Amino acid sequence: MTISTATTTTSPSRAPLAGFAVQLVLLAVLAVYSGLSSWGWVAGVAFGAVLCGLLHRAALPALGWANMVTFGRAILTGGVFALVASAASGTVVPAALLVTIAAVALAMDGVDGQVARRTGTSSAFGARFDMEVDAFLILVLSVSAALEYGWWALAIGAFRYLFVAASWALPWLNAALPPRFGRKVVAAQQGVMLAVVVSGLLPAWLAIAALAVALGSLTWSFGRDIAWLYQASRVRHSARSRWSAQLVTQ
Repeated sequence: MTISTATTTTSPSRAPLAGFAVQLVLLAVLAVYSGLSSWGWVAGVAFGAVLCGLLHRAALPALGWANMVTFGRAILTGGVFALVASAASGTVVPAALLVTIAAVALAMDGVDGQVARRTGTSSAFGARFDMEVDAFLILVLSVSAALEYGWWALAIGAFRYLFVAASWALPWLNAALPPRFGRKVVAAQQGVMLAVVVSGLLPAWLAIAALAVALGSLTWSFGRDIAWLYQASRVRHSARSRWSAQLVTQ
């Protein structure tokens, strides 16, 4: 007897609703142990509603195991978002609790990819889902760091969203990038450094230095990719020009 590794976990109509219920339970637990402010509740509920609404709108045949792992990471990210929103509104939030939840979400980052490869369920949607959860978690952690060390730290989380915004005006930024190990290292470094900084374990000067290193490495990584994309666009433009000239002369 053979068992398909692509077995789905739940129906597309139930998964987002179940996820939203789990998000509410997580917020209730956080409220008991940390005392979420009203802004924390608003942020957490809004995040869960948008997340589950977008998943429902995607109208997937079903969420596979890999996407369910990513979904779990997204729900934890919603909890981190609620805690940071509470901290921003003046509520004292236990750093250990915030960092623990963020660390679990970060640690699960490699799990969904492995599950997708082992079960043969890799997809463009899954890769995009994973990337968006990563980006939002980094943004939330950078906000937490910015509350303590200055709003310049917010640039760490905003970098990716600024890149996306720039791609609307400059379509050549949307071209596919070649895989690079350095890009993966820099991406992983951001979450780790931000989590350590937010934990409060580092003295202020060392925390600021860590944030500066994270921002500097991110600037280098994006700068290198943008330069490559620009050069690739020039090559494509030159090739199209030569092809057009050949057609005219024929």
